[in-house]
Amino acid sequence: MNSQAFLHTTLYSLSLSSFSKPYTIITNLNPNFRIQPPSLSSHFNFNFNFDSSLRRQLAAPMAAPPPSSEVFSDHSDAVRQSELVDSEIDRFSGVANQLADAAGDVIRKFFRNKFEILDKDDLSPVTIADRTAEDAMVSIIMENFPSHAIFGEENGWRCKEKHSDYVWVLDPIDGTKSFITGKPLFGTLIALLHKGKPILGIIDQPILRERWIGINGRKTTLNGVEVSTRSCADLSKAYLYTTSPHLFAGTAEDAFVRVRNKVKVPLYGCDCYAYALLASGFVDLVIESGLKPYDFLALIPIIKGAGGTISDWKGDELCWEASPESQATGFNVVAAGDAELHQQAVSSLDWR
Repeated sequence: MNSQAFLHTTLYSLSLSSFSKPYTIITNLNPNFRIQPPSLSSHFNFNFNFDSSLRRQLAAPMAAPPPSSEVFSDHSDAVRQSELVDSEIDRFSGVANQLADAAGDVIRKFFRNKFEILDKDDLSPVTIADRTAEDAMVSIIMENFPSHAIFGEENGWRCKEKHSDYVWVLDPIDGTKSFITGKPLFGTLIALLHKGKPILGIIDQPILRERWIGINGRKTTLNGVEVSTRSCADLSKAYLYTTSPHLFAGTAEDAFVRVRNKVKVPLYGCDCYAYALLASGFVDLVIESGLKPYDFLALIPIIKGAGGTISDWKGDELCWEASPESQATGFNVVAAGDAELHQQAVSSLDWR
């Protein structure tokens, strides 16, 4: 770029970026080359002195300024793409809230009422509330996003095709044992995966009417108000939650005990509600074994959006690819509000 073009581009950029109103550019080939912002001329005076060789170059006719669309085309495209993504995410979030509303309406009708309790193949309990709530959510997804896939705890994979970039992963009642015993510390879990990565997660407690929402790139909220984890970088000062010590077996129990013996206070119960409490800064650490994908995928955007860390027991990212052939295998999960605390927990678990 020659010096004339360089100067022109620089001045043009100044005119767009330095002030809210454009400059009037006066090119009179004078040794004093002045830029005057019309509304600010009484406050600013920009003088540029040029040597004689530069003045000779400026004597040539100056090309017209390039249109702003050319100068900022890359930036504008990036902005438009960002706005499109935000628009899509907002729609996904809106539908996810509808899912939580629909599931909550079903669950509240059954809570602390009499209903049949069945045992699944793995001997975990299931109720009509679980199944009806999942069906209510599925119908809303199919109405709004017919090309999206669904993987629900109760009915597995649902999709017209064998693959979809978007997969909704649903657990209508995470903590069915709490639900059937009348304890309002269970939750509805809703996750949306894009190409295998969770981009949106909801923990909804329909009895207490509390809803945590995590969205990639945004702060986690509880009922619309931003929340964050608390700082605790010392395992000996941490409050630890797990659903039940009886859910650990063999070497997993040994690993959990190594951490439990180092924390300040071990606590039990809550299922997914423990992760919600961690996201809101009330507890410091959650460790669990054998979680299925529908038990933890919704938690990932929530914990991360609140400033926390969540991984498997080796410290690796939690990943699960949903497909018609996918099996809901068990995962060991550790979540912490503080990155240093997370590292200490992983080291103490010493999982190989």
